[in-house]
Amino acid sequence: MTSATNQPLLDTAPEADAEILRELDHRMRSGEQDALADAFTLCRSRLRQVAAFRLDDQLQARLDADDVLQETFLAASQRLHHYATSPYTSPFLWLRAILGQTLVELYRHHVGSQKRNPGREVRLDANPFPQATSTSLAFQLAGTHTSPGDAAARNDMVGLVEAAIAQMDPIDQEVLALRHFEELSNREVAEVLGIAQKAASIRYVRALRRLKDALAQMTACFRSPR
Repeated sequence: MTSATNQPLLDTAPEADAEILRELDHRMRSGEQDALADAFTLCRSRLRQVAAFRLDDQLQARLDADDVLQETFLAASQRLHHYATSPYTSPFLWLRAILGQTLVELYRHHVGSQKRNPGREVRLDANPFPQATSTSLAFQLAGTHTSPGDAAARNDMVGLVEAAIAQMDPIDQEVLALRHFEELSNREVAEVLGIAQKAASIRYVRALRRLKDALAQMTACFRSPR
């Protein structure tokens, strides 16, 4: 996946990325496969971060994030003709949606649709996408505060953080996942969830405040004598 001009789209500044993506957006809407390859290369690191975070634990023994990306690119290549009429305002958000569909299809193929927990899916723009759960968020957060070998401490942290996150509205959990783990911008979060940018910002601030309170409680608990 290289640029049509044979210049790799790597290590460019964010401002340059945005300008390139605007050009690629126009070319992709014209159905240019080379433009899709360039856009995928430019967005690969962000897409890989999404794939790694959203990959179901039952799939991790069979697939990794790079496998998901490979399947995502193939699916995007086959569906490029849909991009011109898609509601997405950037190649990244469209590719992210394709990635979400790919994750669901891979789960159904490898694990089976009958075994899927419906709580693991949320409808975004009428397409199923694996939803961040309080458990997945808690494990991610606990992993940043304990060493891999400290399993007991990690499990205790997961329980505390999960209890706090579980009290949030599902959309607030999702906003937290999109901003904190996928590192989407506020505008991108608003577009993904179909809400106003101001509403997305308010929900993120509220979710982050609750998260900080939970982490403070968790830290106090682990510092207190046992």
